[in-house]
Amino acid sequence: MPRLIRSICPMSDLRLVIFDVDGTLVDSQAEIVAAMTLAFQSENLLMPDRARVLSIVGLSLAEAFGTLCPQVTEAQRDRLVTAYKDAFVSLRSDNKEMGPLFPGAQAALERLQGQDHTLLAVATGKSRRGLDKVLGRHGLTGVFHSEQVADHHPSKPHPSMILTAMSETGVTSERAVMLGDTTYDMDMARAAGIGTIGVTWGYHPAENLHADIMIDDFAALSDAVDQLVGP
Repeated sequence: MPRLIRSICPMSDLRLVIFDVDGTLVDSQAEIVAAMTLAFQSENLLMPDRARVLSIVGLSLAEAFGTLCPQVTEAQRDRLVTAYKDAFVSLRSDNKEMGPLFPGAQAALERLQGQDHTLLAVATGKSRRGLDKVLGRHGLTGVFHSEQVADHHPSKPHPSMILTAMSETGVTSERAVMLGDTTYDMDMARAAGIGTIGVTWGYHPAENLHADIMIDDFAALSDAVDQLVGP
């Protein structure tokens, strides 16, 4: 469960850093491609190439399959979603080496977590079940004050996840920022009226993000947050 919001700071002083998960915090491309392969095989469909598959990371699964294979029926798309979810969970359980945190992610989270005026949130295309698996695996359960998943929101780039995170934490748009690796993350943040920090190590080309600030390493995150929303 998300942690209780600390009451040491006045609400007006609080700031919110919202994290995407796949391609930003966690390098999950191997398991995403493997799960997609199994899902497409389950319906005897030809799978798109790796670059095409990674281009939809961040979308909800229904939206992702609608983009990757628009010719399928709604019933077939639903089966693909189920097959992917089952394959993803199985792969993560069977192969403990899959889905590591990106270098520096843990230290960056701990640095921000130690600041009384900084709250952390997640806005991800993952399901609740998928996010819980990731958080538990990496010892991040309880780190985030707001956890927004695809089960309860329209797909990115709709701003619903960010708006809900701000509502839950009481942080204004001027003091909130989104960290992500895809155009969906950046467009979602802009639609919600908050600042954007793009990462160069993710699944969309860095030059396509047009973020307010781009970072090459997690060590640069704290300074980027300070620049956008104030210390």
